[in-house]
Amino acid sequence: MVDIVILCVFAFSAGLIDAAVGGGGLIQIPALFNVLPTAQPAALLGTNKFAAACGTAFAIRSFVRKVVINWNLVIPAACAAFVMAFCGAATVSSVPQSVIRPAVLVLIVLMAIYTFWKKDFGALHKPIRIGTREKLLAIVIGGAIGFYDGLFGPGTGSLLIFLFIHCFAFDFLHASASAKVVNIATNVAALIFFIPTGNVLYLVAIPMAVFNILGALTGTWLAAHKGVPFVRALFLVLLVILISKLSYDLILLT
Repeated sequence: MVDIVILCVFAFSAGLIDAAVGGGGLIQIPALFNVLPTAQPAALLGTNKFAAACGTAFAIRSFVRKVVINWNLVIPAACAAFVMAFCGAATVSSVPQSVIRPAVLVLIVLMAIYTFWKKDFGALHKPIRIGTREKLLAIVIGGAIGFYDGLFGPGTGSLLIFLFIHCFAFDFLHASASAKVVNIATNVAALIFFIPTGNVLYLVAIPMAVFNILGALTGTWLAAHKGVPFVRALFLVLLVILISKLSYDLILLT
């Protein structure tokens, strides 16, 4: 019972952070592995995805009421992410983590530097006109991020937010809302594998899902009411945490 309470606290925190700027897995996955060390890794990952998918679904529902999502752009990206998440999961054993981790670390560092240096990055929502070229770009972005999420995962939401801002001139709030739609696609893709194979610990996953939802609702409320400066600051904090985590993992592997 104590373990479930602890995990629910972490699930709430993960839902809150993930709803605003992504990165909930950085909180929820380590918590599961530390609190339930004897469980199978696949079951823990499936449990994480179950709770995260529920929180993300409610975050989308809350965001839709507060911001206008460009569905013509986001839906193609989500569909591509859904398909490519399977491909990423299928090739996970053939791509060495020793190659992925340093590359992602460099990418996240460059994102942090760019966001910090360019003060107006994501400050204004002036989306470009969405035509065929932009939809194709959204498909490429969704496919690439979906593949990465299936292959490795950390920082998926942050990468999406950065790309939606950089490529389509969204502000942080609209980029975060759009990223959630793509995230739910990759989460569902993972659950299609985890649920039939019995890799979801429902006694843990259901209460965690409830608290992840509560966290997600809190996160979307904060993002909508505190505005772009709050989301931008939280985004930078998350990137610093992500850089620290990836750097620590690299040190452990050397």
